[in-house]
Amino acid sequence: MNWTSIEEAEMLETINESYCRMTLEQRRLWEAIKLYPQKWSQEPYGDIGHGFWVVAIIGNTVIWFNDVEDGFNRSSFTEFGKINEYYCNQDDLECQIQNVLNQIRDGYDAAGYLGGPKSLIS
Repeated sequence: MNWTSIEEAEMLETINESYCRMTLEQRRLWEAIKLYPQKWSQEPYGDIGHGFWVVAIIGNTVIWFNDVEDGFNRSSFTEFGKINEYYCNQDDLECQIQNVLNQIRDGYDAAGYLGGPKSLIS
């Protein structure tokens, strides 16, 4: 089985499906932070697919789609176009939007993050 990166049309369809499941509050935030999907680099895990699709920005955080693991994640960025951390959550977009809403409302990030593989050899 050969893996291929998700195409733009499929990314837009995934976003639209998530939008249909969003609450009104989630949709309001989404409308404020969304951007047209664009590929951002993430080394080394994003190299194989020429980056990951970033779909929203709030502050120094991006919401992006990990098409290797098939889910949305949030990571920081310090340079526009480069995702700092790799996560492999398999969340729907509306879950990540809700995590941002919770962080704004509660003042802390209670979301879980699943990181990349770790070497078993020291």
